[in-house]
Amino acid sequence: MKICIFGASSAHIDDIYIQKVEELAEKMARRGHSLVFGAGATGVMGAAARGTKRGGGYIHGIIPEFFREEGVEKIYTECDKLTYTSSMAERKTLMEDEADAFIIAPGGIGTLEEFYEVITLKQLGRHSKAMAMFEIEGYFRTLENFMREMSDKNFMASSCHEMYKYFTDADELLDYLENYTPSRTSWRKLKNTD
Repeated sequence: MKICIFGASSAHIDDIYIQKVEELAEKMARRGHSLVFGAGATGVMGAAARGTKRGGGYIHGIIPEFFREEGVEKIYTECDKLTYTSSMAERKTLMEDEADAFIIAPGGIGTLEEFYEVITLKQLGRHSKAMAMFEIEGYFRTLENFMREMSDKNFMASSCHEMYKYFTDADELLDYLENYTPSRTSWRKLKNTD
């Protein structure tokens, strides 16, 4: 299975996030899965790549050309395949299309954008891939409270909460992805459940 991991590129985050994501990615690779990611060498992205490499997994990094040209971010150069795109939008689309499942690890605004895009596409019936949130040190607690508030106030269908699941344990998260049964859920169907 090709698993896309979204996460922070920041090199200034606490080591616990790096350690946990490296362990997750190594387990993922040892189970025979490959990594699709944003090709960054630092932060959670770098941790995902190093863990996958240590576990013997295949790595496909996807990054905009201007990151290399302008030195925006350090690139993980040990990818088995490295794809350069013309824009951030193309990068995201390629990662989404390439992946069979998504793991959202702690990250900043870019990670949140990626999470909201893939859940929006799932809500609209554009994909039916598994989405797992890797909860480390309560990082996503505020986000989940906000998601609940959106559905409580009818800005989002409550059925959207069924489209993703939180995990603190790497093995349980990987079990979920491996045993996930896709269901195509359209926006109309979601709208009619509330």
